[in-house]
Amino acid sequence: MYRDSRNLTVTVSTPATIELLNAAVDSYLGLRKDVADRTAALVAKDPECPLAQCLSGYVNMHAGKPEAAAEAAQALKRAKQSVATRRENLHVEALEAWLNGDLIGALSRWEEILAEHPTDILAIRLAQFITSYLGRSRDIRDSVVRVLPAWDPAMPGYGFLLGCLAYGLEEAGEYESAERFGRAAIERNPEDLWASHAVAHVMEMQCRPHDGIEWIETGEKKWRECGNFLRHLWWHVCLFHLTLQGYDRVLELYDRKVRAESTDEYLDIANAAALLWRVEQCGISVGERWDELAARAQTHIHDHLFVFADLHYVLAVAAGSARTTVAAFLNSCSEYARIEKRTEAQVMKQVGLAIAEATVAHRNHDYSRAADLLLPVKDSIFRVGGSHAQRDLFEQMLIDSTMRSQRLLVARSLLSERIAKRPRDLWAWRHLASVCEALQDGENGLVARSEINKLLAADAGGADGADI
Repeated sequence: MYRDSRNLTVTVSTPATIELLNAAVDSYLGLRKDVADRTAALVAKDPECPLAQCLSGYVNMHAGKPEAAAEAAQALKRAKQSVATRRENLHVEALEAWLNGDLIGALSRWEEILAEHPTDILAIRLAQFITSYLGRSRDIRDSVVRVLPAWDPAMPGYGFLLGCLAYGLEEAGEYESAERFGRAAIERNPEDLWASHAVAHVMEMQCRPHDGIEWIETGEKKWRECGNFLRHLWWHVCLFHLTLQGYDRVLELYDRKVRAESTDEYLDIANAAALLWRVEQCGISVGERWDELAARAQTHIHDHLFVFADLHYVLAVAAGSARTTVAAFLNSCSEYARIEKRTEAQVMKQVGLAIAEATVAHRNHDYSRAADLLLPVKDSIFRVGGSHAQRDLFEQMLIDSTMRSQRLLVARSLLSERIAKRPRDLWAWRHLASVCEALQDGENGLVARSEINKLLAADAGGADGADI
């Protein structure tokens, strides 16, 4: 028995394993591109280390692909053959639950670990990841808050802990605290992409596009060793430029940063699909960009590892594939929804199917059907997972559907509700102005236009001549 950098007991066959384990965990926390190589080196050095096998399984499960899940299953099999501590056995059980589609069961194991070993940073990040995909915004914060008293600022990984706290606070709506802790995390470790990402989310939710663009462009040079998650940060930059109506810049960044490679990672596809949809809703042609994305997405018809991923695949397939392919994807989602023992299958049944069908209806210009499908589940959209900023796609789709189907009173109510939660949201104010004008509500239309001008002026001097 040896101890890792946070003084937790680890079952290893050689002291050299500890150094490799610490490095691999840090690479995972830092979203670095070398995490797979470091994990493979760790497993090769000490295949009987149960945490090495669990980490290998976890990394594969993050990929969200059936073939990677098969690799994770092999890692689980090897982990079960090793003698382990109670903490390590709980990690094994968590990996097994995840593989079996029991996300709540996996989360309960990590929370059990943290009740006994609150400095297990791997369990902290994993719990936050799965909690995010369960859509439990406040729990994303609370799972970190619970362990914070056990940590000393001098402890290795404390900066990563602050980054997790920052993201949890942002998703819980505590924006000032989130930004403060995110910046503190980056002071400790400028390469912490997760903490930088948390601050970017704050700027998105507070509608601070100039701040957000500067934040990410300034940070880019520090993230050269980061993996594909960096593309998600550029997705945020594109959202900021969309707010400022810089459409040419958005498409330039899409081609150069967000979708520079035709990758097959679900987050990359989700970034690209959500961005293209938003651009089109602004009346801007995206050319043939959907074709490449749809070709990638349609290979994932039967994956069904995260509903969040499925919905973005459907978005891409509906935009760029034949109707038969779209129908096959919806049918596959429907079949998956019949599986009772998988957490995400039940999310698909109760929420995801309606959103998937609405997405196809919206693409087919059947806006009334899209609204009919989305309105009953609007308060449950959070269950598909992802962040507030990512799920906002479906809220925008609902509002757009009500507007295009001439349900203007419903649209006005939805926009008013949105503005109550996000008073600086330029997208909402712009649409509210349009709705009010269509309703010949000139007084409130003028109020909305005035608010737009105030917000643009407050954000670093305005939108550089954009037509508001």
